[in-house]
Amino acid sequence: MLMVVLAVVCGAGAIYGFAVGPAGAQKGTSVNPAPAAPPTSSAQRAQIQRGRTLFLDGCSSCHGNDAKGKQNIAPTLVGAGSAAADFYLTTGRMPLSNPTDQPTRAPPAYNRQDIDALDAYVGSLGQGPAIPRVNIAMGNLANGLSSFTLHCAGCHQVGAAGGIVTGAIAPPLNDKDITPTQIAEAIRIGPYLMPNFNANQISAQDINDIARYVRSTVHPDDAGGWGIGHIGPIPEGMIAWFLAIVSLLLVARLIGEREPE
Repeated sequence: MLMVVLAVVCGAGAIYGFAVGPAGAQKGTSVNPAPAAPPTSSAQRAQIQRGRTLFLDGCSSCHGNDAKGKQNIAPTLVGAGSAAADFYLTTGRMPLSNPTDQPTRAPPAYNRQDIDALDAYVGSLGQGPAIPRVNIAMGNLANGLSSFTLHCAGCHQVGAAGGIVTGAIAPPLNDKDITPTQIAEAIRIGPYLMPNFNANQISAQDINDIARYVRSTVHPDDAGGWGIGHIGPIPEGMIAWFLAIVSLLLVARLIGEREPE
């Protein structure tokens, strides 16, 4: 489990495994991202400055004082966007004790106020995905299942129970602590080896649908029968065949015992 003291070891927002492109660019960012919109109020400027102070104290050892990353250690955060910072920090995936490890969900090392400041600072470094707004009340469950099956189930399984892919573990999503915002952020930034999806591939309404479906997997409806841990149709089918074979063997034995000698 990550501890707050690890904040002095590695940075916030993204890691080397975030998938690095030319010149250290992250997925979804250009090599030379456009400048972010300047702050419009003194409160915004103060929050960005506070975020920079937190960044220098807890993140610069991996991402560099200029947030442009260090080769083979951590990528640049210029153009990563506030969504990347928010996802990695709110899910406790940052900071990491070892920047080569796959980041996994853990208790956040920073409080909400500090995360907001770090989000603001990373967001000020260049245009990147902003923290999305999600409204699962506007989502359609059936459409969410369809979109999730198309884009996500190949790695996370249709029941959102997670799985294993080449070089990584696709985490389970049927966790009550996963928020709709974190689901949307993951879709937009593509954490670790996951691909990122822009608005042309997955629209804001699609995200509402997917987020509603993913949240429904926390307490799935098993009206059709025994859930068996929601481990997927293939292993569930194997269990069904196993139970059927055992039942047939028991019936055959009972019939055989009744036969007269």
